[in-house]
Amino acid sequence: MTGEVRRDRWGIPHLRADDVLALAHLQGREAARDRAWQMELARWRMEGRTAEYLGPDGLAWDRFAQQVRLEPTARDFHAGLDPETRAFVDAYVEGVNEGMPLGLAGAPEPALLGLGAYAGRPRPWEPWTPLGVFWAIHLLFGTFPGKLFNAHVADRLGEEWLDLFHTEGGPWHSGSNAWVIGGHRTRSGRPLIAGDPHRTIELPNAYQQVGLACPEFDVVGFTFPGVPGIQHFGHAGGVAWAITNAMADYQDLTTEQLRRQDGRLEARGVDGWEPVDDEIETVCVRGEGADGLEHPDRVAVPVVVTARGPIVTGLEQALAALGREASHVGEGTVTTEARPAAYSLRTPSQVTGDLGFGALLPLLRSRTVDDVTSALARWVEPVNSAVVADTSGAMRHLVVGKVARRNGANRVRPVPAWDPCHRWEGWLPGTVTDVDDVMVSANDRASGGGLGVEYSTPHRATRIRELIAERTDLTADDCAAIHVDTLNGQARLARELVSAAVVDGDAAAVRDVLLGWDGHSDPDSRGAAVFAAWRHELVGWFAEHPRLAPLLAPTGHSVLLESWLDVPLQIGLTWGPMARGVDRMGVDVAEGVRVALERVAAQGDRVSTWGDRHWFGAIHALEGLPGAPMLPRAAVPGDTGCVLAAGSAPGVTDRCSKGPVARYVWDLADRDASRWVVPGGASGAPDDEHGGDQLDAWLSGRLHRVDGTSHPRFDV
Repeated sequence: MTGEVRRDRWGIPHLRADDVLALAHLQGREAARDRAWQMELARWRMEGRTAEYLGPDGLAWDRFAQQVRLEPTARDFHAGLDPETRAFVDAYVEGVNEGMPLGLAGAPEPALLGLGAYAGRPRPWEPWTPLGVFWAIHLLFGTFPGKLFNAHVADRLGEEWLDLFHTEGGPWHSGSNAWVIGGHRTRSGRPLIAGDPHRTIELPNAYQQVGLACPEFDVVGFTFPGVPGIQHFGHAGGVAWAITNAMADYQDLTTEQLRRQDGRLEARGVDGWEPVDDEIETVCVRGEGADGLEHPDRVAVPVVVTARGPIVTGLEQALAALGREASHVGEGTVTTEARPAAYSLRTPSQVTGDLGFGALLPLLRSRTVDDVTSALARWVEPVNSAVVADTSGAMRHLVVGKVARRNGANRVRPVPAWDPCHRWEGWLPGTVTDVDDVMVSANDRASGGGLGVEYSTPHRATRIRELIAERTDLTADDCAAIHVDTLNGQARLARELVSAAVVDGDAAAVRDVLLGWDGHSDPDSRGAAVFAAWRHELVGWFAEHPRLAPLLAPTGHSVLLESWLDVPLQIGLTWGPMARGVDRMGVDVAEGVRVALERVAAQGDRVSTWGDRHWFGAIHALEGLPGAPMLPRAAVPGDTGCVLAAGSAPGVTDRCSKGPVARYVWDLADRDASRWVVPGGASGAPDDEHGGDQLDAWLSGRLHRVDGTSHPRFDV
């Protein structure tokens, strides 16, 4: 297949082909050339084979991937695609297989791992690999890990504590923003759409900028490397769209009881004991023997799928409680019941056999708001809040994806498999709302459609509306400035708490700095640094308090899930509601505020400016390995409570490893005047000239124009 590839001054590929399948092939080929290592690592994760190449550090993920049946489910998703979508995905995979050898040859990671021979002849991608890559990215993006922590809190402290870990008061939970502004408010007279998805900042970046043109469509936007099309943020000339996480609860975690009966493993369901699918998978773990040669270990991984879904954590403990080793699952005649913490996962995609890829081509072909609405009606998960606008001036807000109609308890914590009141009873409707002025979506309750429990504080959405105000001359540059607003929504609570503190000496001086802070988390701000240091110490004080100490007991769950079960980290997410409500639980918050001030005072000059504490720390899979790729350390503005939600982990670290992994402004008056940037570059190789050439713009809040002169256009 042939096509044309042009790259703009930032190395961003703009692709043109004579038909859709040729374009899909071209996109796959160029994605593999630019992001080969990233895509291959994503493929290993989908297959549950990371430990085979990376060693023991990959075992926890591989165990999860096998137990959740990630690749077999992706294979089923692919088999269920409509013929046109299947051909589109297959053509993309053919392109990936063409470009992968060249891409891996230019990536430093295979050599660091001693995988030069593999890089020269990589295993070909399977037709279902893109579906598995997409699903693997989003499996832990949902709510089920948080339900494990809720169960831990309820079991160790009591149900009455759950409200104190409600993240709506803790701005760190999510940070994505998207907004649409009507043409009567803009200088051009046409709508503007802007946004900035917040995820873990990875190297290479989670999103790839791309232009895709053929006789049927001409779209610029962001894609996941390894997935065809443009999924979440795009401008098709006549229409543009953007999404944020709707914070919906669409995953269920179910407590399973297992037993053996006549040599068969069974699970207790609504109608009694039921047979389960029960097998053993093998994970290879790369390691080095005493002779200095590599001898892969083979680890047996039990896989059990009940009528609710696959058991994803606690399975080994449950099997051991039955009196048998996990490696002997399926043998013996033990009939003893067990009640360990074995939890199965139920998701809309697995229930329907549909990942929502049927939306991809209709989305690319969209010309109007109605077209995008129709395309996204086929979306499944994750559940998204979308804003859409077209050149006619029409604007719309959508909540798209599948959420089961079921008992409200399902949204909070694991529910028993044998209780019929927790069944799924069809699907809740999404929302479609026309917009006539301004719509802001910021992971807040107002934009989420009422489909979840945990939402971000409304501060970011409120602040964006304040910055838009009543203006009628807004431009792309104005939206870019909104992206990087640093007013911290946590400042008011901090002032409220410290103003009442009874302290003297150096601690009083720390209090005065906090009370005099203007609330902006800018790199040169000492007030922002003192606030972060005080917040860190307050979180630590909460975590070590005797009333919360029972939470420190081991949970027994996979280390893969430990960040959702880490007590200081979880308190750091929710220190706001905890500070407002934990007094009623016998915790003297005023004492904690005082101790935190004194601990900061004891640090003296070590607390300098926010930029010294809050530094750019993109995560690389080989981090810690000598010679692993990295980008320069730099001060990052913003904080977890800002529109610029360049996050850290309060109580754990101020390293900025979460934040806006893209920024964009889609101009419906002139697509070439649209803007975008990512924290890194188009290439996945940091040593490449385009491996990090957008970082300075990202740090300073600048956006690059979508370069229309290099985009090979079709009149569509």
